[in-house]
Amino acid sequence: MAVSFLSSVPSFLPLLPPQTAIYPATAHPFHTARVRCGQIKTDAIATNEDRFSRRDVLQGFGGTIALGLLVSSDHMVEPAFAADLIQRRQRSEFLSNIKGTLFTTIKNNPDIVPSLLTLALNDAVTYDKATKTGGPNGSIRFSSEISRPENEKLSAALSFLEEAKKEIDSYSKGGPISYADLIQLAAQSAVKSTFLASAIRKCGGNEEKGQLLYSAYGSNGQWGLFDREFGRSDTEVPDPEGRVPIWGKASVQEMKEKFSNIGFGPRQLAVLSAFLGPDQTAIEELLASDPDVLPWVQKYQRSRETVSQTDYEVDLITTLTKISRLGQQINYEAYTYPVQKVDLTKLKL
Repeated sequence: MAVSFLSSVPSFLPLLPPQTAIYPATAHPFHTARVRCGQIKTDAIATNEDRFSRRDVLQGFGGTIALGLLVSSDHMVEPAFAADLIQRRQRSEFLSNIKGTLFTTIKNNPDIVPSLLTLALNDAVTYDKATKTGGPNGSIRFSSEISRPENEKLSAALSFLEEAKKEIDSYSKGGPISYADLIQLAAQSAVKSTFLASAIRKCGGNEEKGQLLYSAYGSNGQWGLFDREFGRSDTEVPDPEGRVPIWGKASVQEMKEKFSNIGFGPRQLAVLSAFLGPDQTAIEELLASDPDVLPWVQKYQRSRETVSQTDYEVDLITTLTKISRLGQQINYEAYTYPVQKVDLTKLKL
């Protein structure tokens, strides 16, 4: 029997948000190797094997100059490196706080999850490859766009995020969060919460065991790239009409064509079935009627029945990461702020 991605959303309510590393460490294997020092060959014109050639002298002189420049430039290199680390830490802390806020608000309003997913999808798929316009730019916040037929019943999700935005902006030190970032991060929080809820359901509703299962086998560590794509800009005008299908009325062929237009195929269409409407089971029944999409629907349904859901979760995270930055130029310095300089000469040691 197929397992719905959204079927167990309410069961994650009492849990605390799992901690996610913003920049996950990458393990590199160590290799042993023998290092041999090669002999320096002299110029062909040298007549004495102990004599240094002009090239050797110049090489040594150049190395000495380079070493001197490196030493003398320490005061220039270190501040730039330190500033980069400070900015990364500022963004990491802000992102962690945002996730905490979104997790709590979604936990208290689990019925909003399907609408949050569709809101994120519809904001992103306005992207047009030919003109390089549209995409996840927050344009869906405009009344003229949220009121379109394809966005019917999404106003509540937008209002929900506007309230969350007020709280997030109240503690931001680097300016207000963009709607473009907020909408995609809300979709991430909704997805992660349902992954966790699925693990709890597989443990017979035992929340502690479900948390352990998700920590041990879940895909929490796969979100690194998504988290780095933090710094989307808001557009100041609505995106053009006619770019987003009405998912509940569209044929599978129309869905495939839309996904093809933004660079995706049947695989991505199938894995995003939960984003196409509140009834994932009904959506997947429709998608399964198409021979191109059927194998992927079956693959992800089987995956959701396993302990880890690895294929489904990893492919969903990968697809959401790609779709959440269509046409966007990420500002990797967004939400950073100047820090007060410390005058070391005034410290009493």
